[in-house]
Amino acid sequence: MLRFAVRRLISAVLVLFAVSVLTFLIFNVIPAGDPAVRMAGKVPTKPQVEAIREEWGFDDPIYVQYGTMMKKLFTGDTVSYFTQLNVVDEIIKGAPRTFALAIGAAVLSLLFGVILGVYGARHAGQWSDRAITLLAVLGLSLPVFWLGALMNHYLGFELGIFPNGGYVEFGESPTGWFWHLMLPWIALSFLFVGFYSRVLRSDILETENEDFVRTARAKGLTEKQVMNRHVLRNSLVPIITLWGLDFGFILGGGAILTEAVFNLQGVGQYAAESIEQLDQPVIMAVTLFGAFFIVLLNAVVDIVYAALDPRIRLEDARAP
Repeated sequence: MLRFAVRRLISAVLVLFAVSVLTFLIFNVIPAGDPAVRMAGKVPTKPQVEAIREEWGFDDPIYVQYGTMMKKLFTGDTVSYFTQLNVVDEIIKGAPRTFALAIGAAVLSLLFGVILGVYGARHAGQWSDRAITLLAVLGLSLPVFWLGALMNHYLGFELGIFPNGGYVEFGESPTGWFWHLMLPWIALSFLFVGFYSRVLRSDILETENEDFVRTARAKGLTEKQVMNRHVLRNSLVPIITLWGLDFGFILGGGAILTEAVFNLQGVGQYAAESIEQLDQPVIMAVTLFGAFFIVLLNAVVDIVYAALDPRIRLEDARAP
């Protein structure tokens, strides 16, 4: 198990390195990728552009530029090319908002996804199962920005049940923090609840026909024991994998549209604004921030997956 975990962590480090290199190189091939020209203004002169290149080190060899940028990222000295604000400070400012959104939505999506998935499997073919299926289809079909905007307008602006967007710090008002995040949590988790419930329902129905489940029943175990010890444990493996990857994606700022609709000013919204300006330091920092959580959660999911299914460890042990 230890060897398996070490190999996964080493792979994670290599992936992060590859992501940083590719992200940096993209700016050297895209049109209008020269930051000196954009920083010089709308009508730049050649001397202005050259002065900016020299000041910021844009004339250095590409490997030197990459090393300088990575050093500044790790020391926290990276600044935006356009706002001159410290990038790490801006990410730290937005990270709690993104974390709060991600954790709340992840908990809701996993909790209700498992509940509805198990209920749908136990009542397969009945009207309640069809209702859950309809809910899942709606969750998979409705764009999160449209659903969020609809909820924000009617439940926030028209009826005043929930706050109309914005964010309140937890230390300022725990109740206000929770109430401001309720709609974003529901809007973001709605998609994942539908998906997880359908996947889990299908896996449970398939697992119930496996030989080891029949053997467990033949030994005299109750249906509840069979479900908890055998069926559900095996059926949850793909759900845990999907949930971990989705959680890492959202945690890394992947919920850009949700943050924008509810004006949360998190890392995702900060990333969207920097992409519009092609602000390389910000994009590099946010990309690595997101990649770190995606890769980390992926590695954790692999380790948990191996703990639940020993066959994974055996396959890894046989690998050269």
